[in-house]
Amino acid sequence: MRVLMTDEVAYFENKPVANSKPLVEVLLFKTTKMGAGGNMNVSSGGKNVLDRVPVKKTPFEISDLKKAIPLHCYKRDLSRSLYYLFGDIAICFTFYQIAANFILLLPKPLNYIAWPIYWFCQGSSFMGIWSIGHDLGHHAFSEYEWLDDAIGFVVHSTFLTPYFSFKYSHRSHHAHTNSMEYDEVWIPKRKADTFYSEVLNNPLGNLFMTFVRLLLSFPMYFTFNIHGRPYDGFASHFYPQSPIFNDSERKQIWLSDAGMLVAFYALYKIAAATSATWLFCIYGAPLLVMNAHFIFFTFLHHSHPSLAHFDKREWDWIRGALSTVDRDYGIFNHVFHDVTCSHVVHHLISTIPHYHTVEATKAVKPILGDYYKYDDTPILEAFWRETKNCIYVEPDEGAEDSGVYWFRK
Repeated sequence: MRVLMTDEVAYFENKPVANSKPLVEVLLFKTTKMGAGGNMNVSSGGKNVLDRVPVKKTPFEISDLKKAIPLHCYKRDLSRSLYYLFGDIAICFTFYQIAANFILLLPKPLNYIAWPIYWFCQGSSFMGIWSIGHDLGHHAFSEYEWLDDAIGFVVHSTFLTPYFSFKYSHRSHHAHTNSMEYDEVWIPKRKADTFYSEVLNNPLGNLFMTFVRLLLSFPMYFTFNIHGRPYDGFASHFYPQSPIFNDSERKQIWLSDAGMLVAFYALYKIAAATSATWLFCIYGAPLLVMNAHFIFFTFLHHSHPSLAHFDKREWDWIRGALSTVDRDYGIFNHVFHDVTCSHVVHHLISTIPHYHTVEATKAVKPILGDYYKYDDTPILEAFWRETKNCIYVEPDEGAEDSGVYWFRK
């Protein structure tokens, strides 16, 4: 049975702030420019993005960060949240209309060009809606948790995601971020796992793992807990008796499964009324793109040479929550509702609505100082760099008992 916490902000050290340090001027936060260009390891603020984030106890507590954030950032405005949700649905419907009424009629070879463009655009649209479903699971959509769960259940089931199952495992991820023993996802490998540290530790192996990750990791994570922490017994988001969940959560896992069955049945009826090819082109291929987006940016959230993992001797909640990175995805920051460029503050206070996270990030940066990691390396370069440099984790030489682990290659 896993260690369960009822809320990701329920655990942090109850100590007074030590001798306060002067505020540190940190990297310029930007959301509109795709990458920095030039030396890929030097940010626009002039710092080497590979410089390690401090691992000593923080001189601030979560209460200090909460106080620094303007009060209106905590407001979950239902009408504004619905505006973003229905706006994304309208974009999604527009892409569907273009595909169904125009691309299907295009002659060859024009349709061979048009379909991949549609798949990428519609898959990105799916990801935007899915991201709002993620906010619903964090109760960051409205002041009514029952409403958040009802909408989130429909949204995530539509994209073949078990809503309550993911909500509970994801809550545990927030409660134990970068804990070697108890984090729920993107658990790093150790050097002793020679399949990763030796067999796949080469350019061809990186390409193979990239293909497998982007194409298969999303469904494999939910089905077989790939990239998840090891458990005794069968761990699956579809299995109500899975050790991922506690007894109070199991009934809602059945509900998640029911939502998935309804979604699959609806897809079956659509395929029967049209064709399997039509369904794949309109829905299936964009869903694969959405899955790839999810794996791409969650991998980059939690894989960076400058960020540490901690075992139970050294881990605490606030340093774990800070062991993630904000990145610049250009226009996709907007498409994905800033989950890409304000992920650090999301791990600190996950109930802040997405339309306030950028402002909240700017508010806490002066307090976080060097504990805040922002990397504006062009995103494809960053992805390739991390696939090469973040193969496994080990402590520094001579610090084997430190409880602190760093990525190696």
